[in-house]
Amino acid sequence: MQHVSPIREPLVTGGKTYADITEDVCRQVEAKPNMRWMMALGVSLIFLAIFFYSVYRTLWFGIGEWGLNKTVGWAWDITNFVWWVGIGHAGTLISAILLLFRQKWRTSINRAAEAMTIFAVICAAMFPVLHMGRPWLAYWVLPLPNTFGSLWVNFNSPLLWDVFAISTYFSVSLVFWYIGLIPDFATIRDRATGPIARRAYALLSMNWTGSAKHWSRYETVSLILAGLATPLVLSVHTIVSMDFATSVIPGWHTTIFPPYFVAGAIFSGFAMVLTLMIVTRKVFKLEDYITLEHVESMNKVITLTGSIVGVAYITEFFIAWYSGVEYEQYAFINRATGPYWWAYWSMMTCNVITPQLFWFRSIRRSLTATFIISIFVNIGMWFERFVIIVTSLHRDYLPSSWVMFSPTSIDVGIYVGTMGLFMTLFLLFAKFFPVVNMAEVKSILKSSSGVSHTHNPDASMHGTAPKNSHKHD
Repeated sequence: MQHVSPIREPLVTGGKTYADITEDVCRQVEAKPNMRWMMALGVSLIFLAIFFYSVYRTLWFGIGEWGLNKTVGWAWDITNFVWWVGIGHAGTLISAILLLFRQKWRTSINRAAEAMTIFAVICAAMFPVLHMGRPWLAYWVLPLPNTFGSLWVNFNSPLLWDVFAISTYFSVSLVFWYIGLIPDFATIRDRATGPIARRAYALLSMNWTGSAKHWSRYETVSLILAGLATPLVLSVHTIVSMDFATSVIPGWHTTIFPPYFVAGAIFSGFAMVLTLMIVTRKVFKLEDYITLEHVESMNKVITLTGSIVGVAYITEFFIAWYSGVEYEQYAFINRATGPYWWAYWSMMTCNVITPQLFWFRSIRRSLTATFIISIFVNIGMWFERFVIIVTSLHRDYLPSSWVMFSPTSIDVGIYVGTMGLFMTLFLLFAKFFPVVNMAEVKSILKSSSGVSHTHNPDASMHGTAPKNSHKHD
């Protein structure tokens, strides 16, 4: 018998039945696109057009269209790459780690978080590919047999480790996301009225029938993928941090980067999940499924990871002083007081001070405050990557080569364009795929709402919760 604490708020409110969940989630998929969705998609497509134009300029005229120079060879592009990879971390953490820890509050938000992960990694991958200058030769980063003599990849380079880490992360996340969608695709398939929709969702549902054997395999595969994905949450951003930590440049050559980057990635990822889910719950009328309990739980994770990031900032300064290396000391003094001081203090304000407001319960449970703070967090995390990369490069050992970096319109266009790409993909996902995992929400319904449910025809559909759903107990 399962014991439910009486002091905990229910994860599903409104006295919902199995049929209510099916109806509420499928409504957005089955209805025609409304005006708000069309307007949002229109804006996203405008930004996407800016992206394609900026990419065209980059490929046709070369990397000289960017603001890079001889001293600052990495800047805007790598900043955006690390920022997008970080945003993609929350989805796998919510899906995999919280699944292994049997955290039931993940069930309403894991689907959108997983989708966000996949779309963010797609956006991130654009930057290193474009930075190659000749992306049609991108396959050279793979260890493939070739006829170019001794041409081979450098397995000692963390840039190559990035290729393997991020491609593995993307593949596992994509499979994990799709496996979770199969039961819900079957529900939509059984409800579909049009022949095209019925055939499309029948194909996507892979002949799912909801039998005990299917549910058993579903749960087994979910646990296996969760086990595979859990180390990826830690390894991907660890390897990204090694792009910098394995160098000898002051400001980069530090052993704190791996845990510091992982905490920052989870920090920014949860902030982006909150930004999207607060809007989604309002637009799709999902307040009974994405409740204040979900928001508060995510805010607690942001408070924890934000505090870890703040400690990392302080530790960096301490170690720079303690090392006695004047170049290392100057790198950090230059960050706080040099020409990019405004970026450094923006980072400190957004990442260290702002999240501490979540210690107050009233702010943790305020949707308006949470939405604003989540945006500030992602602004701060972008500045963090910018500060680490640019301020460590623009003043090196030779004062005559000191230079400032300024992004060009093409730099800004590609960055803004990836936001358009991200939002276009997310809007299409929200319209044609169920945003909330119906099967998993149904599996926690009785323990969440404490109401009894009578038999309903919808409850026996193929996409409902498993009869032996021990995975969520």
